[in-house]
Amino acid sequence: MTHARQTALTLALLTALGAVHAEGSEVESTIHFGLGMLGSGRADNTRFGQYSGVRLGDRPVGLLSLDYQRRDDEAGTSMWLRGSDLLGETRELALGWNKQGDWKLRARYGETVRHDPNSVNTLLTGAGSTSPQVVAGAAGGGSELHLKQQRSGFGIGLWKALGPALSLELDLKTEDKVGTRLFGVGMNCPSLLLPTCRGATGISTGSALVMLPEPIHANHSQVEARLSYAGEQLRVSAGYYGSFFNNRYDALTPQIPGSLNNPVGSLLPLSPGLLTALSQPIALAPDNQAHQLDITGVYTLTPIALLNFKLGMGQAMQHQNFAASGLSGAPAGVADLGGRLDSTQAQLGFSLRPTPKLALQAEWRYEDRDDKTPIQLYNVEDKSFYTNRSLPSTKSRGKLQLSYRFSNNLRGTLVGQFEAIDRGVFTASSAISGVSALRQRTDETVYKAELRHSVSEFFSGSLGFERSQRDGSNWLKDNSGLGVSEVSDPTNPANGFATAIFMPTLADRQRDKLKLRAELQPSEALTLQFSAEGGRDRYTSPSSYGLQRTEMDMVALDADYALSDNWHLNANLSQGIQTLHQARPAGYLLSFRNKNIGVGAGFSGKLSAKFSVGGNLGYVDDVNVYTQALDAMAGADSAALLAATGGLPDVVYRQTSLRLFGRYEIDAKSALRLDLVHERSRLSDWSWGYQGLPFAYSDGSTVWQQPNQRATLIAITYSYKWR
Repeated sequence: MTHARQTALTLALLTALGAVHAEGSEVESTIHFGLGMLGSGRADNTRFGQYSGVRLGDRPVGLLSLDYQRRDDEAGTSMWLRGSDLLGETRELALGWNKQGDWKLRARYGETVRHDPNSVNTLLTGAGSTSPQVVAGAAGGGSELHLKQQRSGFGIGLWKALGPALSLELDLKTEDKVGTRLFGVGMNCPSLLLPTCRGATGISTGSALVMLPEPIHANHSQVEARLSYAGEQLRVSAGYYGSFFNNRYDALTPQIPGSLNNPVGSLLPLSPGLLTALSQPIALAPDNQAHQLDITGVYTLTPIALLNFKLGMGQAMQHQNFAASGLSGAPAGVADLGGRLDSTQAQLGFSLRPTPKLALQAEWRYEDRDDKTPIQLYNVEDKSFYTNRSLPSTKSRGKLQLSYRFSNNLRGTLVGQFEAIDRGVFTASSAISGVSALRQRTDETVYKAELRHSVSEFFSGSLGFERSQRDGSNWLKDNSGLGVSEVSDPTNPANGFATAIFMPTLADRQRDKLKLRAELQPSEALTLQFSAEGGRDRYTSPSSYGLQRTEMDMVALDADYALSDNWHLNANLSQGIQTLHQARPAGYLLSFRNKNIGVGAGFSGKLSAKFSVGGNLGYVDDVNVYTQALDAMAGADSAALLAATGGLPDVVYRQTSLRLFGRYEIDAKSALRLDLVHERSRLSDWSWGYQGLPFAYSDGSTVWQQPNQRATLIAITYSYKWR
């Protein structure tokens, strides 16, 4: 299908080029072609080519791109054709053709790729199919498996003027996605879900985690149409948007052997019931579709007052048949989910400029999501059944903004904003236990103030402050699987809130943010830009556990210096720190801290009238630190474990990159360019390996990423342009 679509697009483009060429109009075009060579010293430079497809060993890479433009002033038509990476895995080809004020036509074909940066070793067969066969063996005793996803998309758009004030616009897009993605399934016994499954013993294993690559073969198509009217006072448009997702694969049904490795690597038979659990079909993304209608517009009340509005209605549906997808065990009489979500959006805005110095803006937004999916008994734990959960929500948001220009160099802005979210009534039948606390409604008020000042034409800056406060309705307590009830006094020990887990998105929160921006030009040659931002969040809930506070600090400096008309230098420095503090059960205190430092320096210039050069050197240092401590409630076992391990190791990523280029103009029509890219990176991440050992699944499959990687890409490109 991809080849056929590509061929059809090529024929259409050639036809268009021929037709326009016959008009004898003005042409301006450029074509670039060349060759690149990737040298890495090893075949595991997976991070370098994760999204470009340029990776895995020393091999030549073809380079081809083009830019074609044709204009006929007499006929009022113009046409362009642009292509990039036409010989690679991220090729893109786009066409535009229009007649001024009458019609526009555009078409696009593009491909993207994502290679999994991890190296997978496995004995599994049938990877990429819906029925892979798991084969147990020693860790690392299999063969290499390369996982990647490819996207190929085609789109076409048309705009047509239907009259002096009326126009119609149509857009069609379709995208195919194929490949495999790292995935897996696991189970830990004993469990109420499997009464026959026991924990690990000396003769059987009671837990397992197996690697099952997710097969991908799906299509997503989108349709958009809009009819627009533009009058002197009223500009209004009505539109339709449709989304259609189709997955060729409905479920993943693995074949699991009767024996797998236990946590210490010994091959043992599976505990009774565990094999049945691991062999169950796994539902993949189901087919679905969504439709939306809207009308939006702007009305000029007076020369100083504008009114804007929008009204929209939508519906999303999912009706994939369970049995046809290979999924059994649905409630009696239920053939599919019957998923349906109806949405309504409304927006009304008003802007007024009563004086040249004063501007007022007011806005109100409303969104209602009505979940009409039928409630059915899909879930079971031991002998207790429970249903899916309805997830409706209603959001209302209002905003008022005032801007005043005190002078030509000083301007201030004040903003007040309010948002209310109502999550509807909790579905009582959707839980039999485990609900700590919920909240039906949250309200948030935001205040912002900003001051912009231009001291002179050489210095300008801004200072902004923001504070937001979120609270909400009374907390809802679980009634042992019989729904929830409102709690008026959350501090009452009888409610059990002191050690419950509260969702951070529902907890009371105070947020403070401060922003500073400055731009300085001490001379015509030097320009400096500085920015700094800091933020603090404080969370309050009836529990002593959960997220308590977060901090964010960022500072950045950019500089540009012109040595002469032909030579420029630039540099940048940035640092960002994010910290998260939380208290966890069993007395654990965790502070997560991410620190990111970026440094860069570059140059560009001309050695002669025909020879230009440039380059950039960059460095990134990203460190995640997991600081762990214990409070007085921690047990002796927790203290011993933390003392023995020291807690979680840091996750560190460092990258140094060098980019150089030289361009020589052979004549007025042609040029030669040489590019050099060298990159070194180091990743220390215990998620997929620790101290040189890869992560191992129960079937012996391993996942590993080479910590130290380097890659060098050299490319030479010839450019030719003609008129």
